[in-house]
Amino acid sequence: MIPGSAVYHVVEAMAPLYTAAVLGYASVRWLKAFSDEQCAGINHFVALYAVPVLIFHMVSTNNPYAMNGRLVAADTLQKAVILLALTAWALLSRCRRRRGGGGGKKEAAAAATTLKWVVTSFSVASLPNTIIMGVPLLDGMYGAVSGGLMKQIVVMQFCIWYNVVIFLYEFMAARDGSTKISPESAVAAADGDGDIVAAAEQSRPEVAVNIEITEVAAPATSSTEDAKEVDSAIGAMAAVSRPPLPAQQVPSVMHVVLMAGKKLLKIPNTYASFIGLIWSLIAYKVGIKMPKIVDDSLFIIYTTAVGLSMFASGTFIARQSRFVPCGYTIASLSMVLKFLIGPVVMLLASLAIGMHGTLLHIAVVQAALPLAVTSFVYAEEYKVHADIMSTWVVLGIFISLPVTIVYYILLGL
Repeated sequence: MIPGSAVYHVVEAMAPLYTAAVLGYASVRWLKAFSDEQCAGINHFVALYAVPVLIFHMVSTNNPYAMNGRLVAADTLQKAVILLALTAWALLSRCRRRRGGGGGKKEAAAAATTLKWVVTSFSVASLPNTIIMGVPLLDGMYGAVSGGLMKQIVVMQFCIWYNVVIFLYEFMAARDGSTKISPESAVAAADGDGDIVAAAEQSRPEVAVNIEITEVAAPATSSTEDAKEVDSAIGAMAAVSRPPLPAQQVPSVMHVVLMAGKKLLKIPNTYASFIGLIWSLIAYKVGIKMPKIVDDSLFIIYTTAVGLSMFASGTFIARQSRFVPCGYTIASLSMVLKFLIGPVVMLLASLAIGMHGTLLHIAVVQAALPLAVTSFVYAEEYKVHADIMSTWVVLGIFISLPVTIVYYILLGL
């Protein structure tokens, strides 16, 4: 059985997470300390700076030459099987809708909804919180060797699977035309509006002169009619000054894929994961270390990632009308995905790879850990089922402890 000291270490790891989440909840629900825009700004900082620096730190400090090949293969196989199964479900649903003869707009909306569920279900089932919850819990179960194995799984998640998730988010945004506004696009939009306003401003002096001449020449009884004519003339001039909107065209799938791929290459996570991988390949081969001034500068940023992520999760829940934003039905289905389907697929994948003994047990138990906090950060950033992610980041930490103990006992039989 698990010693009491190990359970206490897990509680030690859980308490700071809930402290940050409760503080975020109280700051919005009761203290009214943050507006919606400020909450979005906190989450944007985490997604844009804190998490990428954390990714670089985790990847750059992992020895790629000492990774366990079987564990990496089993973890990759589990995630690939889940993603392919969800993709097959999405394609099957699309075929059924086409046979049903649904309209174009309805079919596009249904396809977008289905893809959102693919990304959300994949994240819930296969992206666990291996570092914060996994290391202290599995250390108590299987010893210190599990800590290094958990880090290897995290590195694979950061280098491959989070980039896959972000690509799917960007694919949906590019297809729907709802790509997040960048500073450049905002400036361009402002310049475009400014040109229209300037044209209207330039036309106003001439209109004002005409108004004055008309008021002098016309009798007092016709001033109201003249004013109405002037107003209609201004409206017509404004309409003429605006360029006609181009006809909206539906982009091809390949065009959307290219757009999403280009956007992915500009996201800090992509740079962080691959630069960290390049550094680790060189550093562990040659035997060099990160300069202390650089290491300390990164430390200041990446230590804020987890705390602010939980804080942002608390602020999100506080802005909802109920404590379980996604509803109890969706929460129950997510529980099946997280604590049953994910570990079972990992068990089958590990057996297929040829794993056994303690390594097999570690692989299965870590698959039953709660949802990674990073998954909520990206779901909130892209506005895709953030209610489900926040629910399972917060509630999953409580539920995962007894569930992982049950798996530990069953695997030890």
